[in-house]
Parts: sequence; C-alpha cells; structure tokens
Amino acid sequence: MSIRDLCARCEDERALRLGLLDEIQRVVPFDAFAWILTDPETEVGTAPVADVPCLAELPRLIRLKYATSLNRWTTQCAPVVRLGAVTAGSLDQSLLWSEMLQDHGVTDIASVVFRDRYGCWSFLDLWRIGGVFTDAEETRLAALTAPVTGALRRCAAASFKPALDSATTPHTGPIVLLLDSELAVMAQTPDTDDYLRVLLPPEGDAVPVPAAAYNVAAQLIANESRVDDHPPIARVRLDLTDWLTLRAARIDRNIAVSIESSSIADRQAVFCRATGMTTREREILRLIATGADTRTIADKMFLSEHTVQDHLKSMFTKSDARSRKELVARVSGR
Repeated sequence: MSIRDLCARCEDERALRLGLLDEIQRVVPFDAFAWILTDPETEVGTAPVADVPCLAELPRLIRLKYATSLNRWTTQCAPVVRLGAVTAGSLDQSLLWSEMLQDHGVTDIASVVFRDRYGCWSFLDLWRIGGVFTDAEETRLAALTAPVTGALRRCAAASFKPALDSATTPHTGPIVLLLDSELAVMAQTPDTDDYLRVLLPPEGDAVPVPAAAYNVAAQLIANESRVDDHPPIARVRLDLTDWLTLRAARIDRNIAVSIESSSIADRQAVFCRATGMTTREREILRLIATGADTRTIADKMFLSEHTVQDHLKSMFTKSDARSRKELVARVSGR
C-alpha cells in the first residue's frame, strides 16, 4: 500500500506508523528509528514505536532526548532537520549523541516533526549508522509531513469513536509511580502494579511502566533545566482503556508520576484539536455538555439560532457524530 493510501485509509495510529515506516525505508533508508506520538497540546510523548539498538536503555534514551535542546521537536522550525547538517559534522553538540548514540555507531539523525495548526501530533527520529542523510532525502521526508500529519490527527479523532467492547479497566486511581532522576522505578502505590499489568501486560516479571510515564518525567527534568517550558503532562489512550492523564511532579530528589482517568476537560481539549474544532465550536461543545439547548446557546454566545445550527452541522461533520448526544458521549466517554 502506498503512503498516500495509508494516510487516506488507516485509522489505527500504530498500524499507520508501521506501514509508513516500511514505505519510508524504500525511499530514505535508515538503520534504526523512534517514532513517538505526542499530546497535541503539551507536546509530551505518549506512545512510541521504536527499533533501536539501545532499547534496553529506554529510560536513559528518553531522558537524554528530552534534555537535548538541539533539534528538539518542540522548537524545530523546519519539518525535517539533519543533525550532521545542523552541526556541520560536529555531532557532539547534541547531548543525546555525545552521551549515548555515538557508542552505538550512529553517524546521522534525521528528525521529522508532524505539526499543524491544531497541535504537534508526533515526532520521528531516523538513525543512520555509517554515512549521512542527503539533501534529496531531506526533501523526500519533508514532502511526507503534511499528509502524514493529517492522517495522525485523523487517527486521534477516530480513537474517540465508541469501542465495540465498551468495558473499561476498573481502577480507583490515581495511581502513582516514583522514579529517580535516572527514571528508574523507586516505589509505587499498592495497586499500581496490578493495574498496570492489566493495561500493559509485560513479558515475565518485567515492571509494567507505560512509556508516557518516562516521557512526562523527562519533560519535568527538561523544565527544571530550562530546556523546554511545556508542562509535564500527557493524555494517552491505551488499548481497550479509557483516556488517561499522566502528570509528573518533584518530590524531594525523586519524581512522582500520577496516572488517572482523564477528566472530561482533558478529553475535550484533545478531541477538539483532533477534530479541528474552531474556537467558537469549542465553546458550543462546552455548552452542549452542560445540557444547554439551541436557544440558550444562542443567547449566551450572542448568535442567532440559525448560526448555532450551522455550527452544529459543522461539528457533526468533523467528529463523525450524528447527534448532540453522540457528540457529548464521544467527548465524555460515557
């Protein structure tokens, strides 16, 4: 399936990324990759797909990625940036490279950001071991960013559709993981392990830690180091579960990561970005969620009832919902 077909048809973000990687490999060969979805508002990583030689050192890799200011996805202006080109071959300007990737023989990194006016949806690092990425390869990657960004946003919107299995994972929440500054797990609340094993069935006795927990913790460290000022918060949907919100905060020398069901406000913020709602449509959605009828909405927003109905039609089209009730259900998860 071509890149165009994948972007047009696929509604599962993981399948989309894996399919695209196969197609990208044909035109821009790479030796390793890390493709991370992000919370569109906070730009913190949520769900990675990766094949790297240092996967066993994932927490350290994430910490160094967030601590590196060079070619950081949150500040990267161009859709594609090559480490070798930006540093004129002095790759040691990158903390990630000097502290880790040079030991694995990485000789260049192509960093791709998937961003539109609604938010940052993902970033992708392609690693080359031996040789560098060329101008022509950068151009090929840049040409992909617009259609892939649109597809990633559409997948995010599709994740709000009612699941065939409406059962949710029972938990009392929030649960808390305590990490040290190297992102090693130090402690956790009593029911954390059981809950995470339902969410993320690990192999053997491995500790089930969602990658988003490492990401929000690494973002907190980046805040403290003044590398980046985005909040250490990420909203993520895991398979067959509700949306979850993860937050990181410092407790003495350690980092506490809380994991709990996303509030309706948290869900709505992501939903509105994913479906491309305008500012006015977001306000109408907020009022609908309170039970307001068309006349009440019109009065509160100083609009005609006809204009409100036009906005509602647009909102139904964008969200693929057929009624106000269904629209609210998608936002609230109820």
